[in-house]
Amino acid sequence: MARYTGPVSKIARKFQDPIFGPDRALERKNYPPGQHGPNRRRGKKSEYAIQLAEKQKAKYTYGILERQFANMFDRASRAKGITGEVLLQLCESRLDNIVYRLGIAPTRRAARQLVGHRHVTVNGEVNNIPSYHVKVGDIIAVREKSKSLQVVSDSLSVRKEPLEWLEWNESSHSGKMLSVPMRAQVPENIKEQLIVELYSK
Repeated sequence: MARYTGPVSKIARKFQDPIFGPDRALERKNYPPGQHGPNRRRGKKSEYAIQLAEKQKAKYTYGILERQFANMFDRASRAKGITGEVLLQLCESRLDNIVYRLGIAPTRRAARQLVGHRHVTVNGEVNNIPSYHVKVGDIIAVREKSKSLQVVSDSLSVRKEPLEWLEWNESSHSGKMLSVPMRAQVPENIKEQLIVELYSK
């Protein structure tokens, strides 16, 4: 499936948010990209434009394309609970995101590559589907012969403690999903209600 492979700093500057992690370009140029830089006249955004931008930010953050994101929203709207929160829970439960949250990979892009190249297992079985929906109780681990990979060891050496809804076992290089994350446990700066309003039009 196609993925955005363009400059990430440009996207981060567009949304004025380091959605791909710490970004020196965003710190240095804290204004949106464009030919005329900070001097460009930017009119007031419409309600639709604000809602669309929020959806685009969520898609870029999790690396999800339009059709897949729309399908996830449809699934969230049919599930019990608040639609916006369920949508974020579905995004957070993706295998590539869990690998990133556990600290096995430094970014979601790197996590997607590790999964796609068959370096990750779910409940002992190799899984190369980044969009796989991880369920509570699932064990996510680095494949035995992949534990010596430089990207994995480098990422684990600087990893922070995982979020409260995840558990990490250092000795076995494996993690476990303890629960579905609540909205307060998702650190991403996404206004999910705007996305719900956009799709509800």
